[in-house]
Amino acid sequence: MELAAESAITMNDGHKIPVIGFGTYAPAKFSKNLAEEATKAAIELGYRHIDCAYLYGNEADVGRAMREKIANGTVRREDLFYTGKLWCTFHTPDLVRPALERSLKSLQLEYMDLFIIHSPMELKPGDDPFPMDEDGRFIYHNTDIRDTWEAMEKCKDAGLVKSIGVSNFNRRQIELILNKPGLKYKPVCNQVECHIYLNQRNLFDFCKSQGIVLVGYSVLGSSRDEQWIDQNSPVVLKDPVLGAIAKKHNKTPAQVAIRYFLQLGIVVLAKSFNPERIKENFQVFDFTLPPEDMKDLEALNRNYRYVPAKQFADHPKFPFADDY
Repeated sequence: MELAAESAITMNDGHKIPVIGFGTYAPAKFSKNLAEEATKAAIELGYRHIDCAYLYGNEADVGRAMREKIANGTVRREDLFYTGKLWCTFHTPDLVRPALERSLKSLQLEYMDLFIIHSPMELKPGDDPFPMDEDGRFIYHNTDIRDTWEAMEKCKDAGLVKSIGVSNFNRRQIELILNKPGLKYKPVCNQVECHIYLNQRNLFDFCKSQGIVLVGYSVLGSSRDEQWIDQNSPVVLKDPVLGAIAKKHNKTPAQVAIRYFLQLGIVVLAKSFNPERIKENFQVFDFTLPPEDMKDLEALNRNYRYVPAKQFADHPKFPFADDY
């Protein structure tokens, strides 16, 4: 596929997802309103895919940015592709639509383009995003994910969202939905951590075989601002192989890392609150990585996770214990 700034992948329900998206998550220490200015800058620079979530706590800010750019004629609503996420405390079927409607109210949008289950791991229902018992342990819940999916299907039928998908699911958990009796809509995507040290090739190949798009987050690695990130972890953008390839093409390591996954057919989410980096991350359509560079980058995979979610390792639906 010839890649261009307006390139999109047609999903299994016929809707199209832009190949590069702007991620709006920020560590807790940053002001939520940073997302508003960054989203406006991203839209002005050409991003048309905006990725957000209830958990990020900035839906109102992101929605305000989108609406301003629509109001001033920069874009039309139909030009933008917005992704939202169902948090882990809202898996109970009767909570799914209210959670979606709450997010739409915060965004002041009539519909989402894509609504995905944030994680297969369910927590105790309620407004506390991380419910814990007196001993400081997370309180788990166990709704059948197929029932949650059926509630997601009803949201699509109601016109509140155009497409529905999942995030952080492994192969076995996706197959549980695919093999659901009476399945009406397949997940259109699976959004997962994806970078040169975790290229998700096996999961990508499986999803592709099922007509499911893989969407990659943390493609440039992960911020050291998060306390749960190993401060001694390898830094993607300092990888010498990546750096050498970037130098050869007169590009930055970030641009090469993004281009690598775009050429594989993976949708990339790029995140930054720095206007220059937001611009840089979008300037990836004027060069192509030859087969030898793609091969060298693939060899860097070490199945390393920046977001291992070890605090949930004992959850019955923990997704990262499987090979993929």
